[in-house]
Amino acid sequence: QVQLVESGGGLVQPGGSLRLSCAASRSIFSFYYMGWYRQAPGKQRDLVVGITSGGTANYADSVKGRFTISRDNAKNTLDLQMNSLKPEDTAVYLCLGRRPGYDYWGQGTQVTVSS
Repeated sequence: QVQLVESGGGLVQPGGSLRLSCAASRSIFSFYYMGWYRQAPGKQRDLVVGITSGGTANYADSVKGRFTISRDNAKNTLDLQMNSLKPEDTAVYLCLGRRPGYDYWGQGTQVTVSS
């Protein structure tokens, strides 16, 4: 079993920045895919950005140019740098680690963008 724990969420004003981090309890080397998802109240869980073990990232159109994902296999972390935040970015952000046949999810961290 691997546990994923997100941190770094909070309240930020529009135009501000936050950096989220997802720490794994064991090596993430075996995750062929990792990602950040978000879920706003009453809405479905949507992909924000995913990254393969080879480092290829795919971003949702709504965050391209503003968010940057980084994966550190040595530190067992997955980070998300979020810049130019907008109110519509408000959601719970969840970390995903995927192995063949199984997905691991964190509990999520709340991001609120409001003035």
